Amino acid sequence: MFTTRRQVLARTGTLGAGIAFAGALPELFAGTAAAAPGAGDHSGYGPLIPDPNGLLDLPKGFRYRVLSREGDPLRSGEGKVPSNHDGMAAFPGSPGHPGPAAYGRAHTRLVRNHENRGDARLGVPAVDGLTYDPVGMGGCTALALDRENRVLSERVAIAGTAVNCAGGPTPWHTWLTCEETEVKAGEFGYTKDHGFVFEVDPYDPRRTGAVPLTAMGRFQHEAIAVDPRRGVIYETEDAFERPFGLFYRFLPHKPRGGRGSLRAGGVLEAMRVPEVPDLSAIQEIGATFEGIEWVPVPDPLAKQTAIRFQDFGARGVTHAQKLEGCYWGGSSVYFVASFARGKDGSAADHFGQVWRYDPQRNRLTLVIVFGPDTDVQLPGESPDNIALAPSGGLLVCEDGGGAQHVYGLTRRGEVYPVARGRQNLGTPQEPEWGEFAGVTFSPDHRTMFVNCYTPGTTFAVTGPWR
Repeated sequence: MFTTRRQVLARTGTLGAGIAFAGALPELFAGTAAAAPGAGDHSGYGPLIPDPNGLLDLPKGFRYRVLSREGDPLRSGEGKVPSNHDGMAAFPGSPGHPGPAAYGRAHTRLVRNHENRGDARLGVPAVDGLTYDPVGMGGCTALALDRENRVLSERVAIAGTAVNCAGGPTPWHTWLTCEETEVKAGEFGYTKDHGFVFEVDPYDPRRTGAVPLTAMGRFQHEAIAVDPRRGVIYETEDAFERPFGLFYRFLPHKPRGGRGSLRAGGVLEAMRVPEVPDLSAIQEIGATFEGIEWVPVPDPLAKQTAIRFQDFGARGVTHAQKLEGCYWGGSSVYFVASFARGKDGSAADHFGQVWRYDPQRNRLTLVIVFGPDTDVQLPGESPDNIALAPSGGLLVCEDGGGAQHVYGLTRRGEVYPVARGRQNLGTPQEPEWGEFAGVTFSPDHRTMFVNCYTPGTTFAVTGPWR
């Protein structure tokens, strides 16, 4: 077992904030730059400086560029920038094949989710050949940027999907966008079933089109992570009610097959932790479980019954409330349970857990627990999207009430502010901004990209990243 440690955040400018957590932080950074002695052990970049433009507070020496905002015209002429910016990934500028002239100068590509439901202010414009269901308002947009993060092109990458929340990149430089819904054809006017994963090519979206990867399951997807060596894909489910979501793995028939290979199908399985029906019940940092079992999903398409309600046998499978962020680091997959509340039916309360699953050892370990005991209360307390910074530090997008932050965590257990959302319509304590989402770094590690969910805004942040 690892030793339990508890730290509290440093203050952030005029607004004090803190998270209490316990964790074995070096575990998070295995296989990254921060695993080297002394690397990634800084305690942040100092207090956040209020932005005179009322958009984004950053530490001294950092600056931002607004790439696009909802309601702006798409540079492709296809319509307006859609609402509800969510999950996102950054890719190298060139894929090694020719494309439109603007793409030839690209240094970085972004693919950005739009978590639109039927009542979204601005849906993703329907485009021939890229639209799955004409009723769906969700989807993705793709941006091409030059070395100075100026936008060269911006276009629809997939449309007609629903509630595109998060997803994840593949080793072959495509984006897997996830629908966080279980709505079926005929409900709310939809013409097709939803709740699928779709592959998006950031260089030429027409190469992937709008084809659901049905074998990966139909459920309230959140995020995915790909094991680059084995080709196994891990998936989180953000279910809103009991029984809560599951942690899945997908075994493709063509592992590491490249663009389009996932259409060949595979086997979907759900995780069973022996004698642990609910992950929230585990509160001891470093708690480790051997012999993890993977149970085949009876009906991945959920034709009659949602997967989490299906019969997995007498021993069942393991559930968790609010399974969200997911990423691959070193030799393991990490995933987040954003919060758990006993009043909702969870076994115990917490403000967030980070779990590590090591497939080689078939071992699951609880790495971090956030709160709820804090010395300085954080206005919002739930970790959501997570990503590794260039130094190996972990970045966490906060998803809660009040002021919204991007935080960093060091290997020593220190949490520090990276960004805070502001807007002239609000106050530092009660801004009119939504959560942060989609935090990711450019392949050259010079720029952090992050979305504000609402009003949908994509930022490029540069500065003295370590």
